[in-house]
Amino acid sequence: MKDKPLQIGNYTFKSRLFVGTGKYETFQLMADALEASGTEVVTVAVRRVNLSGEGESLLDYIDRDKYTLLPNTAGCYTADEAIRTAFMAREAGISDLIKLEVLGDKISLLPDLEATLEATRVLVKENFTVLVYTSDDPITACKLEDLGAAAVMPLGSPIGSGQGILNPINIKLILQNVKAPIVVDAGVGTASDVAIAMELGAEGVLLNTGIALADDPVRMASAMKHGCIAGREAYLAGRIAKKEFGSASSPTNGIATS
Repeated sequence: MKDKPLQIGNYTFKSRLFVGTGKYETFQLMADALEASGTEVVTVAVRRVNLSGEGESLLDYIDRDKYTLLPNTAGCYTADEAIRTAFMAREAGISDLIKLEVLGDKISLLPDLEATLEATRVLVKENFTVLVYTSDDPITACKLEDLGAAAVMPLGSPIGSGQGILNPINIKLILQNVKAPIVVDAGVGTASDVAIAMELGAEGVLLNTGIALADDPVRMASAMKHGCIAGREAYLAGRIAKKEFGSASSPTNGIATS
């Protein structure tokens, strides 16, 4: 199976790893990790970035000719907040891309699905290219596609938890029922988590904490890159079927018996 570039709206990417910019000890460390990850898409939290041009900003460390910025609505807890934040990002000239994130509460950081659907409806009508963070519920994923989401981003596990892909069956159901690109988002802790998501057939993976809070973020970023590549290659290659019992790997025909 020949692979194709990742297509989201009018944007085309070769790398399938999306990397965030939060929680790094320094902006330079962030820049080094982005480089090591091989990513082409870098997420920035609009509410936490200095858009005024006064003082140091993480945007000063991101080469806009090299990376596509994906502003996100992190920290928003209502549809109205998220919509205003998206407009702020577009008016600041960051991008018409938006990673929509409407959280339900400050403890679980799970999405408010009703508010997420409402914000998606509005932003699509306003001609944003909307990538939507959501739960791993297949029904909601289908509704988001029907509303015009450019990509659906089901969580692997809660944001920043590092628990990996807790419900691969639901991810598979989403992949089977949604034609829009599926990018697994949240909960990735290490390279094997990325590989698992890609082996399931996800079009991409978005992560932040798993790199930023690793003991060696730059080395972990490189590991995540290779996990993404390996998982995609394994998916395209087609794994063998799982069997209840073992089967000999060497041929038995023609073996003399006494």
